[in-house]
Order: sequence, then structure tokens, then C-alpha cells
Amino acid sequence: MTTGDHQPTEATREAPATGSPSPRRGAREEDARAALAPLAEHERPRALLVATAVCAVLAVAVLVGALTVHDLSSKGGSLPGAVVLAAILLLLAQGMYRRRYFAVLGFEALLAFQILVTSLALVVASTLVAAAVCLLGVGLGGWLFWRLVRVMGRIQAGEHRDPEAFG
Repeated sequence: MTTGDHQPTEATREAPATGSPSPRRGAREEDARAALAPLAEHERPRALLVATAVCAVLAVAVLVGALTVHDLSSKGGSLPGAVVLAAILLLLAQGMYRRRYFAVLGFEALLAFQILVTSLALVVASTLVAAAVCLLGVGLGGWLFWRLVRVMGRIQAGEHRDPEAFG
């Protein structure tokens, strides 16, 4: 290349950033984190309480359903499986009540799965009632999922600012 060219040479060309956020994006993320107020000592937002209640009610419903259905194995279920599922749901409910980040994250994973499955069920719904139930499930699950995202951020903000408080 000649000195009159305005094209960058190999030595002056910057390598593309791999995996690192741009300075502007990094500053935006820091501002967003700083704007999140950590949860107060005994604060439990409404979305977290709703998620905890939903999880506990589902655990009880799974146990009641398993104990009251006759010939559960012919319908593809088992009592030990129901007990394990109910125990997992109760542990998630307890973790969310204690404001544990990974419990909320686990429940959000279950919510995402529920939203996907209910959306697929909407495709094959054969009646208006079935379609309405599917839409209700997707809508309520999506609302709870979205509300829990901010709660997770606030839980995480408290963990980053005071790590001993969340031992």
C-alpha cells in the first residue's frame, strides 16, 4: 500500500472485540444495575409471593392427584415420581420465599417450559374453551415470568452489594 491510501494496514487495524461489551453498552448495564434497589431485609415483592404460592399449590395438587387417581401407572404416572416432583416444587417454593436467586431462576425455567408447552397446545386446541385456557396459561405464565425478571435482578443486586447477608 502507498502512503497516500487511507485504508488501514494490518498493523493499525483493530481486531474485533470478542465477547466483551462495547464501552457504551457496559456503562448502560452498570447504570441499570445501580438503579436496581436491593430487596429490603424482609421484603417480598408481590410477584415473588405469587410464584411461591403457585409453586406450593402445584406441589399439593400433584400429591393429591397422585393419591386420588386409581391405577395411576396405566395413565403414565407413578406415586414415587409424584412425590419427587412435589418435593422439588416445595423446595423451589421454600427457596423463593427465602429470596434465593437460583430458586427463582429454576421456577422461571419451569415457567418458560409451561409457556412453550401451552403455546404448542394452543396449536392443536379443538374448541374455543381449550384455546381460551391455553391463552390464559400463556398470558399468566408470561406475566409472572416477566415480573420475576426484575425480582431476580433485585435479589442479585443485594447479593452483589452485601454478600454476607445471603450466605
